[in-house]
Amino acid sequence: MNLLGPASKSVVLQLANQVRLVLRPLTTMATYEQVKDVPNHPEVYLIDVRRKDELQQTGCIPASLNIPLDELDNALSCDGAAFKNKYGRSKPGKESRIIFTCRSGNRVVEAEKIAKNQGYCNVVLYKGSWNEWAQKEGLNT
Repeated sequence: MNLLGPASKSVVLQLANQVRLVLRPLTTMATYEQVKDVPNHPEVYLIDVRRKDELQQTGCIPASLNIPLDELDNALSCDGAAFKNKYGRSKPGKESRIIFTCRSGNRVVEAEKIAKNQGYCNVVLYKGSWNEWAQKEGLNT
């Protein structure tokens, strides 16, 4: 007997993702200060996985590269020339530091799974994501 309907299952999955974020080591979480310093570290990739229409509504974090979540798997598996042609930057290597961001910090968990499944091992999440960034920068959202 299934006691949870589709909506309840979604809530349970969201709660499970939140618990995983709380319990994860701090070394896999980026702070606002670290993200703010990314422009000084061109070797770091700050990848925003929001949709393009979301970015048009809010803006983006400086030095971030927009790869919508539904494109991420293909983007990380394409060859270097195709990546650079589409995203305007060289493709990260498997050891490159990648910080994922989104709007509220939920989609970054899925982005991390996609990257790790492709062998990327230096993946960090900016849990505060755009909402924290905008608040700390005094931006209207």
